[in-house]
Amino acid sequence: MPTDENKNEHIPVLLSETIAGLDPRPGDDVIDCTVGAGGHASAVLERTSPDGRLLGLDLDETALDAARRKLERFGSRAMLVRANYKDVGRVLLSHSFGPVQAALLDLGFSSLEIDDPARGFSFRKDGPLDMRYDRSQELTAADIVNNDSEESLTRILWEYGEEKFSRTIARAIVAARRQAPIVGTLQLEQIVYGAVPGFYRRGRIHPATRTFQALRIATNDELGNVQTALPILLDALASGGRLGVISFHSLEDRIVKKFFEAQAAAGRIEVLTKRPLIATDEENERNPRARSAKLRLARKL
Repeated sequence: MPTDENKNEHIPVLLSETIAGLDPRPGDDVIDCTVGAGGHASAVLERTSPDGRLLGLDLDETALDAARRKLERFGSRAMLVRANYKDVGRVLLSHSFGPVQAALLDLGFSSLEIDDPARGFSFRKDGPLDMRYDRSQELTAADIVNNDSEESLTRILWEYGEEKFSRTIARAIVAARRQAPIVGTLQLEQIVYGAVPGFYRRGRIHPATRTFQALRIATNDELGNVQTALPILLDALASGGRLGVISFHSLEDRIVKKFFEAQAAAGRIEVLTKRPLIATDEENERNPRARSAKLRLARKL
């Protein structure tokens, strides 16, 4: 289990499975579209030494700062860019990088983000209802909560959170914001908690979990970004290159699965994972955030 000293350190999920699946080799060029704190990237650069390069993208400047520190020892072999992974094609072109031998898309958000109350991703501590990966972006979760119609909120909670009480929660949000703007994470958590029936409050997960997931996805257009990025990454791969995607909920995994199936049917890829790879019991014990992670891999033909 993490100690008090490293409990907030971001631990890369499915690290050994990812590196084995991508199979980076000395001299390979690799792109990590969500470099985060640099955990996967560091392992890739070790495997591709002495002259393999890695291009790492992330929207979050805090994560990039952490990655710069972690990857500093690799010098110019590690190139880090602040960008949305949906813009990976433009970034590759501007850096004259590619075709690549491996590409990774880790769709989880970093512990650096979820553990910072000021980011508003979690209801474990109070903070502003923000949820932006890119803090230069105008739209926040508070904007959606306070301005979207009841119908729109219902759709967001149902489609992005698979929340069965989406309409009930949306109605409660609209009623609450008539009294005062909803600006804090704990404020929203209490509204959701009070809106759902008693048996739901006693369920396996906190009743606000799906609402927060849905709002995070909507704020950052996460599903749209995945759908945009996947074909670009496939095009960027050299023949024989490998693509790995780590997803954390069924909506993302479904998009990846369907994309892989369609590209395999078109004869463009070989799917290397008939079923997604998941974390071992040992990893789940060490890092509970790995429990929902699923890794799918494909090789370009």
